[in-house]
Amino acid sequence: MDIKKVAMVGGGTMGNQIAIQVAISGYETRLYSRSQSTVDKAKSFADGWFAKQVSKEKLTQADADAHKARLSFTTDLADAVKDVDLVIEAVVDVLDTKRKVLAQIDALTPDTTIFASNSSYIVASRFADAVKDPSKVMNLHFFNPALIMKLVEVVRGPHVSDDTIDTMIEFVKSIGKIPAVVNKEIYGFIVNRVFSAITKEACYMYDQGVASYEDIDNAVKYGLSHPMGPFELLDLTGIDLEYDVLTEKYKTTGDLADKPSVTLVEHHARGEYGRKTKKGFYSYE
Repeated sequence: MDIKKVAMVGGGTMGNQIAIQVAISGYETRLYSRSQSTVDKAKSFADGWFAKQVSKEKLTQADADAHKARLSFTTDLADAVKDVDLVIEAVVDVLDTKRKVLAQIDALTPDTTIFASNSSYIVASRFADAVKDPSKVMNLHFFNPALIMKLVEVVRGPHVSDDTIDTMIEFVKSIGKIPAVVNKEIYGFIVNRVFSAITKEACYMYDQGVASYEDIDNAVKYGLSHPMGPFELLDLTGIDLEYDVLTEKYKTTGDLADKPSVTLVEHHARGEYGRKTKKGFYSYE
């Protein structure tokens, strides 16, 4: 399938950056959020990002203007997804929300449209039946910050057609990213399964008073040569995201071991989500 028009549904940090990446790669891109304030923030971020690229001489003003002309913002879902070849979804990682959004989009798009979810953990087979043709519903998982991180996980669920997977592999390459094909659905895919194992153990040690979060971060960075410690990475990706993901997993499994740790619950209750709120495990004033 030839992708020309792309809709980005969800205008938060991930959705915004994915939309910019797609637009600078030559695709007509429409970003949608139901919130006008989110749309305004997304547009402001995009304007600032393009201005910075020009000031750093990474883009000419003419190229920046051409890229920006391919990127539009709207609070009208029907306008955003009209006649698009691909919809990338980056709404909250809650199953019921994804099913509702997908069903809405399916009623507004051509039968040929591919639906790609940026979900960090929820496999597409759990919401693919919300549309007429589940073979075109799959996971396409970007990483934060999407404008910098090169990897995109392309997940081959049992319901997904080979044409859909092949199209998405080529699409990922066309936007300057490296596809990692996950040939079998598994909760958390590749990267987040490894990430969750590390953060779960880090939070356990911190809750038990084994070490401070700073020393755990330093141990992982300078003992394992990771570029960031687990608590720094939680602050970057969002403590709220990790909380929602673990809560959703616990609802599915009923296993107490899957519940968010005490420290994650406390930070979430205080609205301390990390960099986005200027406070998480660390302060970012």
